[in-house]
Amino acid sequence: MTEATRAGTFQLGDLPVTRMGYGAMQLAGPHVFGPPKDKAAALAVLRAAVESGITHIDTSDFYGPHVTNQLIREVLHPYSDALTIVTKVGARRGSDASWNLASSAAELESAVHDNLRNLGLDVLDVVNFRVMLNVGGPVEGDIEAPLTALAELQNKGLIRHIGLSNVTAKQIAQGRTITEIVSVQNMYNLAHRHDDALIDHLEKEGIAYVPYFPLGGFSPLQADALSHVAEQCGATPMQVALAWLLHRAPNILLIPGTSSVEHLQQNIQSVNLQLPEHLLSSLDNMG
Repeated sequence: MTEATRAGTFQLGDLPVTRMGYGAMQLAGPHVFGPPKDKAAALAVLRAAVESGITHIDTSDFYGPHVTNQLIREVLHPYSDALTIVTKVGARRGSDASWNLASSAAELESAVHDNLRNLGLDVLDVVNFRVMLNVGGPVEGDIEAPLTALAELQNKGLIRHIGLSNVTAKQIAQGRTITEIVSVQNMYNLAHRHDDALIDHLEKEGIAYVPYFPLGGFSPLQADALSHVAEQCGATPMQVALAWLLHRAPNILLIPGTSSVEHLQQNIQSVNLQLPEHLLSSLDNMG
Protein backbone atom coordinates (compact mmCIF):
# COMPACT_ATOMS: atom_id res chain seq x y z
CA MET A 1 0.00 0.00 0.00
CA THR A 2 1.38 3.39 -1.00
CA GLU A 3 1.04 6.17 1.55
CA ALA A 4 -1.66 8.25 -0.13
CA THR A 5 -4.00 5.23 -0.27
CA ARG A 6 -4.15 4.90 3.52
CA ALA A 7 -6.94 7.46 3.73
CA GLY A 8 -9.09 5.22 1.55
CA THR A 9 -10.97 5.96 -1.65
CA PHE A 10 -14.27 7.45 -2.77
CA GLN A 11 -16.24 7.14 -5.99
CA LEU A 12 -16.56 10.00 -8.46
CA GLY A 13 -19.32 8.35 -10.42
CA ASP A 14 -17.73 5.11 -11.58
CA LEU A 15 -14.19 6.38 -10.89
CA PRO A 16 -12.56 5.36 -7.58
CA VAL A 17 -10.12 8.04 -6.39
CA THR A 18 -7.88 8.38 -3.37
CA ARG A 19 -9.30 10.71 -0.73
CA MET A 20 -5.86 12.30 -0.57
CA GLY A 21 -5.44 14.00 -3.92
CA TYR A 22 -3.35 16.79 -5.35
CA GLY A 23 -4.29 20.24 -6.68
CA ALA A 24 -2.07 21.50 -9.50
CA MET A 25 -2.94 25.21 -9.32
CA GLN A 26 0.31 26.24 -7.59
CA LEU A 27 2.42 24.79 -10.40
CA ALA A 28 1.72 27.84 -12.57
CA GLY A 29 3.55 31.13 -12.10
CA PRO A 30 2.74 33.90 -9.59
CA HIS A 31 -1.01 34.59 -9.27
CA VAL A 32 -1.61 31.35 -11.19
CA PHE A 33 -0.40 33.05 -14.35
CA GLY A 34 2.44 32.18 -16.70
CA PRO A 35 4.99 29.37 -16.49
CA PRO A 36 6.48 28.03 -13.25
CA LYS A 37 9.68 29.56 -11.93
CA ASP A 38 11.22 26.08 -11.88
CA LYS A 39 9.73 23.74 -14.47
CA ALA A 40 11.83 20.76 -13.38
CA ALA A 41 10.56 21.15 -9.82
CA ALA A 42 6.97 21.36 -11.04
CA LEU A 43 7.33 18.15 -13.04
CA ALA A 44 8.97 16.48 -10.04
CA VAL A 45 5.96 17.30 -7.85
CA LEU A 46 3.54 15.72 -10.32
CA ARG A 47 5.73 12.66 -10.64
CA ALA A 48 6.01 12.33 -6.85
CA ALA A 49 2.24 12.72 -6.40
CA VAL A 50 1.53 9.75 -8.66
CA GLU A 51 4.38 7.69 -7.19
CA SER A 52 2.88 8.24 -3.71
CA GLY A 53 -0.32 6.53 -4.83
CA ILE A 54 -2.47 9.61 -5.47
CA THR A 55 -5.08 8.88 -8.15
CA HIS A 56 -6.94 12.23 -8.08
CA ILE A 57 -5.36 15.33 -9.66
CA ASP A 58 -7.31 18.59 -9.79
CA THR A 59 -6.46 21.11 -12.50
CA SER A 60 -7.91 23.57 -15.04
CA ASP A 61 -6.87 24.95 -18.38
CA PHE A 62 -7.34 28.47 -16.99
CA TYR A 63 -4.43 27.84 -14.60
CA GLY A 64 -1.62 29.58 -16.43
CA PRO A 65 -3.60 29.54 -18.71
CA HIS A 66 -2.78 26.12 -20.22
CA VAL A 67 0.33 25.76 -18.03
CA THR A 68 -0.70 23.13 -15.48
CA ASN A 69 -2.45 20.94 -18.04
CA GLN A 70 0.58 21.00 -20.31
CA LEU A 71 2.85 20.08 -17.39
CA ILE A 72 0.56 17.20 -16.45
CA ARG A 73 0.59 15.93 -20.01
CA GLU A 74 4.38 16.25 -20.34
CA VAL A 75 5.19 14.18 -17.28
CA LEU A 76 2.25 11.77 -16.87
CA HIS A 77 0.95 11.05 -20.40
CA PRO A 78 0.09 8.33 -21.35
CA TYR A 79 -1.94 8.20 -18.16
CA SER A 80 -2.40 5.24 -15.89
CA ASP A 81 -5.90 3.75 -15.99
CA ALA A 82 -6.05 4.37 -12.23
CA LEU A 83 -5.50 8.13 -12.55
CA THR A 84 -8.49 10.49 -12.56
CA ILE A 85 -7.92 14.06 -13.74
CA VAL A 86 -10.57 16.55 -12.65
CA THR A 87 -10.68 19.89 -14.42
CA LYS A 88 -12.94 22.93 -14.24
CA VAL A 89 -14.47 25.47 -16.59
CA GLY A 90 -16.40 28.71 -16.24
CA ALA A 91 -13.60 31.29 -16.32
CA ARG A 92 -10.95 32.61 -18.68
CA ARG A 93 -7.80 34.60 -18.04
CA GLY A 94 -7.14 38.04 -19.43
CA SER A 95 -3.73 39.14 -20.71
CA ASP A 96 -3.41 41.12 -17.47
CA ALA A 97 -3.90 37.91 -15.40
CA SER A 98 -7.49 38.87 -14.60
CA TRP A 99 -10.15 36.23 -13.96
CA ASN A 100 -13.19 36.67 -16.21
CA LEU A 101 -16.56 34.97 -16.43
CA ALA A 102 -16.80 32.49 -19.33
CA SER A 103 -20.04 30.56 -18.99
CA SER A 104 -21.77 30.87 -22.35
CA ALA A 105 -22.34 27.65 -24.29
CA ALA A 106 -19.65 28.63 -26.81
CA GLU A 107 -17.14 29.53 -24.10
CA LEU A 108 -17.76 26.29 -22.21
CA GLU A 109 -17.35 24.19 -25.36
CA SER A 110 -14.11 26.02 -26.16
CA ALA A 111 -12.86 25.43 -22.60
CA VAL A 112 -13.65 21.72 -22.78
CA HIS A 113 -11.72 21.40 -26.04
CA ASP A 114 -8.80 23.38 -24.56
CA ASN A 115 -8.65 20.96 -21.64
CA LEU A 116 -8.84 17.95 -23.95
CA ARG A 117 -6.09 19.26 -26.21
CA ASN A 118 -3.66 20.35 -23.50
CA LEU A 119 -4.17 17.21 -21.40
CA GLY A 120 -3.94 14.97 -24.47
CA LEU A 121 -7.29 13.29 -23.82
CA ASP A 122 -10.29 12.23 -25.91
CA VAL A 123 -12.67 12.48 -22.97
CA LEU A 124 -12.41 14.38 -19.67
CA ASP A 125 -12.95 12.30 -16.52
CA VAL A 126 -14.69 15.00 -14.48
CA VAL A 127 -15.47 18.62 -15.35
CA ASN A 128 -16.46 20.99 -12.56
CA PHE A 129 -18.51 24.01 -13.56
CA ARG A 130 -17.09 26.88 -11.51
CA VAL A 131 -19.85 29.40 -10.80
CA MET A 132 -18.17 32.81 -10.96
CA LEU A 133 -21.20 34.88 -9.92
CA ASN A 134 -19.24 35.94 -6.85
CA VAL A 135 -15.55 35.12 -6.44
CA GLY A 136 -15.88 35.72 -2.69
CA GLY A 137 -18.14 32.72 -2.21
CA PRO A 138 -21.36 31.13 -3.45
CA VAL A 139 -24.43 33.28 -4.10
CA GLU A 140 -27.79 32.21 -5.44
CA GLY A 141 -28.25 32.33 -9.19
CA ASP A 142 -29.64 30.28 -12.07
CA ILE A 143 -27.16 27.77 -13.51
CA GLU A 144 -29.50 25.97 -15.90
CA ALA A 145 -28.08 27.35 -19.16
CA PRO A 146 -24.37 26.65 -18.58
CA LEU A 147 -25.00 23.27 -17.00
CA THR A 148 -27.28 22.26 -19.86
CA ALA A 149 -24.46 23.19 -22.26
CA LEU A 150 -22.04 20.95 -20.35
CA ALA A 151 -24.60 18.13 -20.25
CA GLU A 152 -24.83 18.33 -24.05
CA LEU A 153 -21.05 17.98 -24.29
CA GLN A 154 -21.33 15.03 -21.91
CA ASN A 155 -23.92 13.44 -24.22
CA LYS A 156 -21.47 13.89 -27.10
CA GLY A 157 -18.92 11.80 -25.21
CA LEU A 158 -16.46 14.60 -24.37
CA ILE A 159 -17.11 14.53 -20.60
CA ARG A 160 -17.57 11.47 -18.40
CA HIS A 161 -18.85 13.15 -15.22
CA ILE A 162 -19.87 16.66 -14.11
CA GLY A 163 -19.33 18.45 -10.81
CA LEU A 164 -19.96 21.94 -9.43
CA SER A 165 -17.77 24.52 -7.71
CA ASN A 166 -18.57 27.63 -5.66
CA VAL A 167 -22.25 26.72 -5.36
CA THR A 168 -25.16 26.79 -2.95
CA ALA A 169 -27.40 23.89 -1.94
CA LYS A 170 -30.17 25.23 -4.20
CA GLN A 171 -27.81 25.33 -7.19
CA ILE A 172 -26.77 21.75 -6.51
CA ALA A 173 -30.41 20.69 -6.40
CA GLN A 174 -31.04 22.52 -9.68
CA GLY A 175 -27.98 20.92 -11.24
CA ARG A 176 -29.14 17.44 -10.29
CA THR A 177 -32.35 17.96 -12.29
CA ILE A 178 -30.17 18.48 -15.39
CA THR A 179 -27.44 15.86 -14.99
CA GLU A 180 -25.82 13.65 -12.38
CA ILE A 181 -23.53 15.66 -10.09
CA VAL A 182 -20.63 13.62 -8.75
CA SER A 183 -18.77 16.26 -6.73
CA VAL A 184 -19.04 19.69 -5.15
CA GLN A 185 -15.98 21.88 -4.69
CA ASN A 186 -16.39 24.77 -2.21
CA MET A 187 -14.29 26.63 0.32
CA TYR A 188 -14.42 24.83 3.67
CA ASN A 189 -12.03 24.33 6.56
CA LEU A 190 -11.77 24.31 10.35
CA ALA A 191 -12.58 28.01 10.56
CA HIS A 192 -15.18 28.22 7.79
CA ARG A 193 -17.92 25.69 8.51
CA HIS A 194 -20.81 27.14 6.51
CA ASP A 195 -21.17 23.92 4.49
CA ASP A 196 -21.49 21.55 7.47
CA ALA A 197 -25.10 20.62 6.74
CA LEU A 198 -24.39 20.41 3.00
CA ILE A 199 -21.51 17.97 3.53
CA ASP A 200 -23.72 15.68 5.59
CA HIS A 201 -26.47 15.82 2.94
CA LEU A 202 -24.05 15.06 0.10
CA GLU A 203 -22.60 12.13 2.06
CA LYS A 204 -26.07 10.56 2.21
CA GLU A 205 -26.43 11.11 -1.54
CA GLY A 206 -23.04 9.57 -2.36
CA ILE A 207 -21.65 12.84 -3.71
CA ALA A 208 -18.05 13.90 -3.04
CA TYR A 209 -17.25 17.17 -1.31
CA VAL A 210 -13.88 18.70 -2.21
CA PRO A 211 -12.84 21.59 0.06
CA TYR A 212 -10.33 24.16 -1.07
CA PHE A 213 -8.26 26.62 1.01
CA PRO A 214 -7.76 24.23 3.99
CA LEU A 215 -6.03 27.06 5.87
CA GLY A 216 -7.78 30.04 4.27
CA GLY A 217 -9.34 32.88 6.22
CA PHE A 218 -8.18 31.94 9.72
CA SER A 219 -8.25 34.66 12.36
CA PRO A 220 -5.04 35.14 14.41
CA LEU A 221 -6.76 33.47 17.38
CA GLN A 222 -7.82 30.48 15.29
CA ALA A 223 -4.36 30.19 13.76
CA ASP A 224 -2.80 30.21 17.23
CA ALA A 225 -5.22 27.53 18.44
CA LEU A 226 -4.42 25.34 15.42
CA SER A 227 -0.67 25.79 15.98
CA HIS A 228 -1.11 24.75 19.61
CA VAL A 229 -2.87 21.54 18.59
CA ALA A 230 -0.20 20.88 15.95
CA GLU A 231 2.55 21.21 18.58
CA GLN A 232 0.81 18.66 20.78
CA CYS A 233 0.57 16.26 17.82
CA GLY A 234 4.14 16.79 16.64
CA ALA A 235 2.74 17.86 13.27
CA THR A 236 2.42 20.98 11.13
CA PRO A 237 -0.77 23.10 11.20
CA MET A 238 -1.50 22.05 7.62
CA GLN A 239 -1.21 18.37 8.51
CA VAL A 240 -3.66 18.82 11.38
CA ALA A 241 -6.08 20.77 9.19
CA LEU A 242 -5.98 18.05 6.53
CA ALA A 243 -6.30 15.23 9.07
CA TRP A 244 -9.36 16.94 10.57
CA LEU A 245 -10.96 17.20 7.13
CA LEU A 246 -10.39 13.50 6.48
CA HIS A 247 -11.99 12.74 9.84
CA ARG A 248 -14.90 15.15 9.25
CA ALA A 249 -16.74 12.99 6.68
CA PRO A 250 -15.93 10.02 4.42
CA ASN A 251 -17.07 11.87 1.28
CA ILE A 252 -14.48 14.63 1.74
CA LEU A 253 -11.67 14.50 -0.83
CA LEU A 254 -8.54 16.58 -0.35
CA ILE A 255 -6.64 18.41 -3.09
CA PRO A 256 -3.92 20.39 -1.27
CA GLY A 257 -1.62 22.15 -3.70
CA THR A 258 2.08 22.81 -3.54
CA SER A 259 5.02 23.37 -5.86
CA SER A 260 7.43 21.56 -3.51
CA VAL A 261 8.01 17.80 -3.27
CA GLU A 262 8.88 18.25 0.40
CA HIS A 263 5.56 19.97 1.14
CA LEU A 264 3.71 17.39 -0.95
CA GLN A 265 5.16 14.62 1.19
CA GLN A 266 4.24 16.50 4.38
CA ASN A 267 0.67 16.88 3.18
CA ILE A 268 0.40 13.20 2.30
CA GLN A 269 1.71 12.23 5.74
CA SER A 270 -1.41 13.77 7.27
CA VAL A 271 -3.24 10.54 6.38
CA ASN A 272 -1.26 8.86 9.17
CA LEU A 273 -2.09 11.48 11.81
CA GLN A 274 -4.39 10.21 14.56
CA LEU A 275 -6.11 13.05 16.39
CA PRO A 276 -7.02 12.23 20.02
CA GLU A 277 -10.62 12.85 21.06
CA HIS A 278 -9.83 15.85 23.25
CA LEU A 279 -7.96 17.53 20.41
CA LEU A 280 -10.73 16.69 17.93
CA SER A 281 -13.19 18.37 20.26
CA SER A 282 -10.98 21.45 20.42
CA LEU A 283 -10.72 21.56 16.63
CA ASP A 284 -14.46 20.99 16.16
CA ASN A 285 -15.14 24.07 18.27
CA MET A 286 -12.72 26.27 16.35
CA GLY A 287 -15.27 27.32 13.75
